[in-house]
Amino acid sequence: MLNTNHADLVAVSVAGAIAHPGFPGLPAEPYRLAANGKPFLLPTYGGIVYNVSVGDRAFGWAADCIHPGISIKQADDLKNRGLNVFACVGNRAKVMTGQAAGTVGLVTGKSGRFSEQVICHFPKDSRRRMAVGDQIIIRSEGIGMVLTEYPDVVLKGIAPGLLSLMSVRTGASVDFGVVAHIPAHLIGAGLGLTSEGGSLHMQSTDRAELAAHGLDRLRLGDLVALDDTDSRFNHGYLRGALAIGVVGATDGPRAGYGPGITVLMTAPAGQLGCFIDPAANIADLMQIEA
Repeated sequence: MLNTNHADLVAVSVAGAIAHPGFPGLPAEPYRLAANGKPFLLPTYGGIVYNVSVGDRAFGWAADCIHPGISIKQADDLKNRGLNVFACVGNRAKVMTGQAAGTVGLVTGKSGRFSEQVICHFPKDSRRRMAVGDQIIIRSEGIGMVLTEYPDVVLKGIAPGLLSLMSVRTGASVDFGVVAHIPAHLIGAGLGLTSEGGSLHMQSTDRAELAAHGLDRLRLGDLVALDDTDSRFNHGYLRGALAIGVVGATDGPRAGYGPGITVLMTAPAGQLGCFIDPAANIADLMQIEA
């Protein structure tokens, strides 16, 4: 068992409304460009996704970085920033309004180039009773958590309950089970931005390279290691550093925008490691009901 400061953590409420999918105001047409320069129009992140859930495949959907389950945000930018930073993957979420009021789910990821939305899983039958604008409250617990025996490892928005379920080996370093390694040259959108909330994307234009690393078989909810990635403050390249995150969003046709990954922990070098564990998926670890 890992030693943490769990007893000192503060649990606080954060909340948001189910967000409507949107497009930028300019250019006037809604099309985006695929990596090969071809315009496309596909469902994108936001709203209630009825048929994609954590545990499903991350590739192959006719979509552009879709969020499984539901996406929530606050209309006010400052409040939305608080929601995105304080919500932790694995936190419990509850529907407070509408026909699905009382349904309990959990946070499974964060996304948006500038940390716009929090992704929550709820069972499919309850999603059919939800509406855009329904209020979701989250019991936020996890911000400020540290591994007392591994102080160089920085935890980033992971709930204590999820941390306790991850497969782990301890020694000179603390090593967590992951499904796959993502080499640094395949890390795309999100580099250079803040690592407090939001996500990093895996580049997926070169399908042969993905297959060579076994990344074309990733599922939503898979825990993955990002090699040579330092996410303590901003996301950036640092030789020997490591970040571990969860696949929170699907693939998309744009260059640099493959599956979105929410970083859960990081260290510059030495204290954080990983090993391959094919069962390292939060849908299985947390026994998520589809």
